[in-house]
Amino acid sequence: MVLSRVCLWVSMAQVTEMELVKQVAYAYPDDEKREQMEEQTWKEEEKQKRQLGGIKTMPFILANEICDRIASVGFHANMITYLTQQLNLPLVEASNTLTNFGGTASFTPLLGALIADSFAGQFWTITVGSIFYGLGLITVFLTALLPSLHPPPCPSGENCKEASTLQLWVLYLALLLTALGTGGLRPCVVTFAAYQFDMKKESVASRRWNFFNWFYFSMGIATLTALTVIVYIQENVGWDWGFGIPTGLMAFSIVVFVSGYPLYKKLKPAGSPLVRLVQVVVAAAKKRKARFPEDPGLLYQNKDLDAGISTDGRLLHTNQFKWVDKAAVVTSTDSDPPNLWRLATVHRVEELKSIVRMLPIWAAGILIVTSSSHLGSFVITQARSMNRRLSPSFEIPPASMSIFSNLTMLVGLFLYERLFVPFARKFSGNPSGITCLQRMGIGYVINIFATIVSALVEIKRKQVAARYHLLDNPHAIIPISVFWLVPQYCIHGIAEVFINVGHMEFLYDQSPESMRSSAAALYWIAISVGNYLGTFLVTLVHKYTGKEGNWLPNRNLNRGRLECYYFLVSGIQLINLIYYVVCAKLYTYKVLEPVKEIKDEENSDSDASMKFSDHVNGARRSNEGGITIHKTAVNRIPAM
Repeated sequence: MVLSRVCLWVSMAQVTEMELVKQVAYAYPDDEKREQMEEQTWKEEEKQKRQLGGIKTMPFILANEICDRIASVGFHANMITYLTQQLNLPLVEASNTLTNFGGTASFTPLLGALIADSFAGQFWTITVGSIFYGLGLITVFLTALLPSLHPPPCPSGENCKEASTLQLWVLYLALLLTALGTGGLRPCVVTFAAYQFDMKKESVASRRWNFFNWFYFSMGIATLTALTVIVYIQENVGWDWGFGIPTGLMAFSIVVFVSGYPLYKKLKPAGSPLVRLVQVVVAAAKKRKARFPEDPGLLYQNKDLDAGISTDGRLLHTNQFKWVDKAAVVTSTDSDPPNLWRLATVHRVEELKSIVRMLPIWAAGILIVTSSSHLGSFVITQARSMNRRLSPSFEIPPASMSIFSNLTMLVGLFLYERLFVPFARKFSGNPSGITCLQRMGIGYVINIFATIVSALVEIKRKQVAARYHLLDNPHAIIPISVFWLVPQYCIHGIAEVFINVGHMEFLYDQSPESMRSSAAALYWIAISVGNYLGTFLVTLVHKYTGKEGNWLPNRNLNRGRLECYYFLVSGIQLINLIYYVVCAKLYTYKVLEPVKEIKDEENSDSDASMKFSDHVNGARRSNEGGITIHKTAVNRIPAM
């Protein structure tokens, strides 16, 4: 009866679409009751969501991340010393080993993010990643504990026996396991923690604190602890204890994190984001000759299809990269439900656009990492040659010098949150004070000054060494205070406040919600590519600056030209800054339709109109063969 009535309406050419929707609405008397049931279900789901997550989950998540950060920083911060002093590797080889490992460890987050977003979910990806990381720490702990897994001690530093092939392979296995564990932790922890809170723009604006600032502050406290306590134990107690304590902390962090399982708000995996992106590209390619509608509102939308990937709101159409919009153009060959390799929704098209828009900004971070990828190893070597004594019985471990960078970052984050943001907000009207892009740009400028200061300090260090005739004695302590290195560390810490937090917030805020783990992985991919480029740069500099006057010598840094290397990377950063400013100027922020508006739209739309479109889809077509009344087009018509 209902079907015949609909067919009769279709045959009446004089009846407008609005009248059709009105008549269909009267044909279904139970629609109001069904809407009430759907509204009740939606309210129950929202109530359940509010009961989970929130501040009560932070002790479990932060305990895991703090213990993990202490373990990882305690493991890596002084690793250059372990490789050169315990395994007796040459400086450049040791530095490149760490950089290559850093590149690998920063590449695996992409794999972990795809696993989390596709099927495993963030909770289980973090858990399994933590277990792999723990196994890696156990392995490196054994290399320090068992005499057969490291070469004999060489206190003189002359003609030392390097680590054997077997000993190196055990070390590489440990580094590989920690790299795999990193892949599960890095892309998921910060996004999983952020998901416990309402991160919508209006909610963020109403809070007096920024989640990313305080998350990074907590990590800074953990890093400070590792750089002081763990490094001191490694230098003065022993490497077995120095690696054993981080291993125990990692095991504890796993237990704490898993125990909070009932309290977490967990985002359901919505299928592979990579597959969705490829589907949009394929659909756009197949419809490259399709005629684009004059009204973008006629592009295909389907809120039911996108429900699992748009819980924070649907992405709205933008005019950039219009060739991709061809994927959402409806043609006569499209079916309902659609073949996603031929027809994509506007939301899915905009997901691809969002990622493409982010890439140039993301790429600017690569050269920043390249320019600083070896600073840790070279600066630690510098510090080891300087006067580090605070008293006759105590001297600062070289790797602990980075506490000054960390302390500056912690103080800077506090001042940024309490002083800078309220001040900037008065002029910008932005709840965050300044945008993420402005924050990152400021950090890039500051970082250039940090590298220039590094070069000037190295010139001063070698001048003192020459004055005391110590240039040819690589193991001598030069009578210059190690605190000459403090300014460059402090400037790096200030740059971190702007670059790292801004980059993290940018990737989270501008990425599609169903791809946030994958977007967070981009942060680490930039570090990965930057580390590999850093290895390439150091290798080129070491190879082509000659044996005499080599900028980066293997054994005696006093006879090197490290300041020239610092000036080189300062120039690289300046070029990168110009590139970044151009990209930031051209960047377009994503446009999101809030969930409240979507719900209001759904309530105003009659389910009868959806039924109507199911019956008439494909029945009425334009001269070009396209669907005139499409499901989404009808959904845009308010119910009468």
